[in-house]
Amino acid sequence: MRKRTKDPWMSAADYGRTLAGLSVNLLVRDVARSVPFYTRVLDLRLLHGDADFAAFERDGVRLQLHADHTYERMPWAPRLAETGKRGLGAEVRILGIDPDAAERRAREGGFTVLVPTRDWPHGWRDCIVEDPDGYTFAVGTPL
Repeated sequence: MRKRTKDPWMSAADYGRTLAGLSVNLLVRDVARSVPFYTRVLDLRLLHGDADFAAFERDGVRLQLHADHTYERMPWAPRLAETGKRGLGAEVRILGIDPDAAERRAREGGFTVLVPTRDWPHGWRDCIVEDPDGYTFAVGTPL
């Protein structure tokens, strides 16, 4: 059941046609609760946000959030009611975000820093931060 009270910023079909390559769509319990993590910590630009959906972009990264209730007709929707963190086993990596600044913003915002900023053998300086639903993001810059 949609909770938005206004017309959408653009139709789902129109927005879908703007996507190319890889885009990430995450299901979250509360879009409004999640938006500050994506805008403040990851420094993504909010294109649109309402009670059902939010769309972000930065440097070719396209990320969307859908509220759980927007997926109520999917066969696996009952699993969304389970408690606990989500996304275990998936780590979204975004190159080009200053990890020291992202870690600081996460801490200042009360978000979880899973791994503090450090230099890694894979050639990145990054940190790993967690959104309110438990999705993890490794953000950093090349060494």
